[in-house]
Amino acid sequence: MNANTPGVIRVRVEPTNPGQFFACCGLLELADRLWDGVEGRFTDGTFVLGQTAGSQTAGSERTGVSLEVLFSAVITAALQQVDPADPYSSPIHIPSPFGLRLDWWADSRSGGDRLKVWAGSMSNFRIASAMLAVLRDPDFLDEGLFDKAMVVFDVMETDKKREPFCFDARRGVNSHPIDIGFSFDPLRMTSAAFPAVEFLCLVGLQRHRPAPVPDRPRVFDYCTWTVGLDTRVAACATCGLLPNVGGNRYRFENAFRTDQRKHKAFAPATPLVRSTR
Repeated sequence: MNANTPGVIRVRVEPTNPGQFFACCGLLELADRLWDGVEGRFTDGTFVLGQTAGSQTAGSERTGVSLEVLFSAVITAALQQVDPADPYSSPIHIPSPFGLRLDWWADSRSGGDRLKVWAGSMSNFRIASAMLAVLRDPDFLDEGLFDKAMVVFDVMETDKKREPFCFDARRGVNSHPIDIGFSFDPLRMTSAAFPAVEFLCLVGLQRHRPAPVPDRPRVFDYCTWTVGLDTRVAACATCGLLPNVGGNRYRFENAFRTDQRKHKAFAPATPLVRSTR
């Protein structure tokens, strides 16, 4: 079924890819802020998002829940760099109708900073803007949007390629020098990114955080769920605080991908205990 069917969004997801998992959380977060009564759940390799029965929103009555409406609203809202003096790690604001501030990478109190993957001269605002801009392409209005890969160009310098954050574990693995014999970063080489995963994961991590594994730096657990949950309750399910919502538990590492041990990437996750529900 087309992910753009009014009233429901369906996205194919590989749950062992942490970038895809948190991208689903990002979809849920944005949809919750655009429409009333939105819930999401994981089922049979798919993330399903829709409104609960009886929810009332003028916008939803007119258009229905759809990727086309959601992406159009985010692109129209336009990202804002909160701190003009910090081009590398400034908070990012997604204005009305979302009213969402992204700054989890500066959160040392609850450990958000341990999930940060970019460093050095990488501009989080310009990466996010570039990844979002390509979501205008109708090819992303499909349940396979997480599998759409391309070389992405900077929004302001359109002849300059913009490398991703490396949230998507497929890209992360390919960025490890040990796997390919050399590092992309020192040579300033480019390769295909998964823009929907990169942008939506950045959004999803604002509220939905994995649980850190004790005594294992940069290692985290996250959990899927199989019953419909809104974004607030789903955030509790993500870190394993709701044991009776079905789903499975996964463990991944925010691994170093350069010899300088500054840039990181989300590595593929390992399934842990399988739920009986």
